[in-house]
Amino acid sequence: MAKDLPIVVGVDGSEPALRAVDWAADEAARRGAPLRLVYASLWERYEGAYLAKDMDKPSEEVLAEDVVATATRRASGRRPEVKVSTDVQPEEPEYALVRESRTASLLVTGTRGRSGVTEALLGSVSLTVAGHAHCPVVVVRGSHDNQTLPATHDRVVVGVGEQPAASAAVRFAAEEARRRGAELEAVRAWRCPAHETTDHPLLAGGPARLHEQQAAEALEKALQDVPDGVEVRRRTAEGHARTVLVDASRDADLLVLGARRRQRHFGLQLGRVAHGVLHHSACPVVIVPERV
Repeated sequence: MAKDLPIVVGVDGSEPALRAVDWAADEAARRGAPLRLVYASLWERYEGAYLAKDMDKPSEEVLAEDVVATATRRASGRRPEVKVSTDVQPEEPEYALVRESRTASLLVTGTRGRSGVTEALLGSVSLTVAGHAHCPVVVVRGSHDNQTLPATHDRVVVGVGEQPAASAAVRFAAEEARRRGAELEAVRAWRCPAHETTDHPLLAGGPARLHEQQAAEALEKALQDVPDGVEVRRRTAEGHARTVLVDASRDADLLVLGARRRQRHFGLQLGRVAHGVLHHSACPVVIVPERV
């Protein structure tokens, strides 16, 4: 059963990763699911050298133990009712976490990569995992506005894309809204191509109205299977999808997007919309694999 599958969190000792632990602990409590904290790295042997200098342990063992112990205390202190397990894996985190996603209900990461790049940019680990995981991936953003605290907006936003029917992202968002007792806001962006505009006063606005109507119809199609009891709000907005969704994230507790996976090498697979939203969202973002 999905309830028995753990929520997996990638931890690396950074503050963004600990915020991811906070978020995941809350979600595990909400779902009644176990929490699994995974530390995977090949670079700790260098980073931990000074830490282990005066200790009778290999540097990588010292760092790994410290990272998982800190994360465990954080999770247990926040949600003592959640069962927590840990694992240390001596390999690149990208590969370890993608493998973990095969037996997880949800995979959670923070915003920073191992290079220590500023949090305004998403780390390479989170980008790679979001593009290849077998389960939904949550990237916990919102480091400057306490978005990892309990929900404050009571709103889950889902972006409705080009293939709205039978969307795994919409199903995930609806279930999450039901679980939280939150409103589900479905957003569809639309644009009127420049070659369709006209300066004729009798025709002005016609093409725009057509595109807006098509966006509204796409929303209805996407939401036709949302279960009763979920409060739904439909919104169409003119503009680039990534801009519309980033704006919507400012008043949301969670932003959900679908990702159509391409069978390619182990490189970045996310489209421009998902990539832009992951870098700039004001709230945690969920990337849900869509089966092609």
